[in-house]
Amino acid sequence: MRRAWIGLAVLATTLAGRVSLAQEQESSAPQEQAQESSAPQAQEKKGPTLGGHIGFVLPLVTHSGGQTTSLADQPAVGFPVGITIKGSGRTAFDLEFVPQYNATGQRLTTLTVHPGLIYSLGHGYAVGLRAAFVVDNPTVGFTPLVNKSWPIKHNNSLFKAYFVEADLPVRFSRPVGAPTTNAVTFATHFGVSF
Repeated sequence: MRRAWIGLAVLATTLAGRVSLAQEQESSAPQEQAQESSAPQAQEKKGPTLGGHIGFVLPLVTHSGGQTTSLADQPAVGFPVGITIKGSGRTAFDLEFVPQYNATGQRLTTLTVHPGLIYSLGHGYAVGLRAAFVVDNPTVGFTPLVNKSWPIKHNNSLFKAYFVEADLPVRFSRPVGAPTTNAVTFATHFGVSF
């Protein structure tokens, strides 16, 4: 009967996000009772967490259609905003939206929907791969990435870390009635995560 009450107390306090009553009772109970009550309990798993990031991205060098251009030739800046769902493992799902302003030619603003998986390597490093779909444009592709983050050590801060990321966007443009192009870009992404 005592185990059932302890189990109910653990469940209730876990759902409420407080320190487990079972842990408090175990620390005050004799040693043999603490071992007896903790033996049948399994290690609790942490559920999925929700986070995100904001920042800006600079396409430094692009090779497309046999020509190589730099940020100086074609100024552009993107402002990625992402939503991240992370489980208890090393892999996270990240859905990123990237509005990008191109300051040359027709001065277009594009929006790329950028879902992907990010794998944590530890020590603040991560690698990932994103699919890329440019809205209202016949362009699709993928983006491999390498990320390094550093924690922000303020307890009450909305932001948990800042990061720098190296991206290699590969895009396939297939417009109707126009020549097809394949573009490869090296870009850097700077931002903060929450």
